[in-house]
Amino acid sequence: MSSGSGPGRLVLAATPLGDARDASQRLRDAMATADVVAAEDTRRLRSLAAALGVAVTGRVISHYDAVEAARLPRLLDDVRAGRTVLVVTDAGMPAVSDPGYRLVAAAAAADLPVTCLPGPSAVTTALVLSGLPAERFCFEGFAPRRDGERRRWLAGLATEPRAVVFFESPHRLADTLTAAVDVLGAERAAAVCRELTKTHEEVLRGPLDELAGWAVEGPVRGEITVVLAGAAPAEAPTVESLVDAVQERVADGERLKDAVAAVAEAAGVRKRELYAATLATRPS
Repeated sequence: MSSGSGPGRLVLAATPLGDARDASQRLRDAMATADVVAAEDTRRLRSLAAALGVAVTGRVISHYDAVEAARLPRLLDDVRAGRTVLVVTDAGMPAVSDPGYRLVAAAAAADLPVTCLPGPSAVTTALVLSGLPAERFCFEGFAPRRDGERRRWLAGLATEPRAVVFFESPHRLADTLTAAVDVLGAERAAAVCRELTKTHEEVLRGPLDELAGWAVEGPVRGEITVVLAGAAPAEAPTVESLVDAVQERVADGERLKDAVAAVAEAAGVRKRELYAATLATRPS
């Protein structure tokens, strides 16, 4: 696909999560014609090409996390020279918890053409299979490995109203779900999606305590994607429940009107109603 004049282009392409039949025709064409193929695992690239009946004719190089930065200069030079550089990862979309981000950023900074061949993604596949509300969601990458960091991360999700999608190692899933029960509560709805699109695909749905129990019994194998339901909206406080906070501020020397104003603003209630409720508790 070399143009011979002017810049070529950088192409990021989504690859099947497990079933080769999910490969798009555009991916097949790109694999067959790209001048350079930067693959997270060159062996998996060859296996995918064989499954698709595609002959990769371009130069194939490894492009995983540890070497991504070192590969940048030559790949950018390839694009400048008019070549098409195809980036693929083991499964799903490059740059989504996979190599690719640095290369895209560098190409964009150099004003070189970048495009994407859309396709399979474990994030959206798990989300729609979870059975949880998916109008709004956030993606958290991989869960932290260490228990303290993991619990702090989960605490940050305690009030997140959107569905949360994240990846986890099968060997750490039980620890993560057990910590989630402690931090987020046993009844928080979730789904564990295992081996998506593969022969042994499995989706388990239920409250966190049930899913944690399943994971603890183990063993758990395969690629894991977890979806957490968004947190339920917090109930608005009643005016009466805020009176004690006003009285505490007054006891500390604050004027009643100022205390009412501060508490009402923080809680999102009407100052007039809170003022009246506070006065009603005072001795006549």
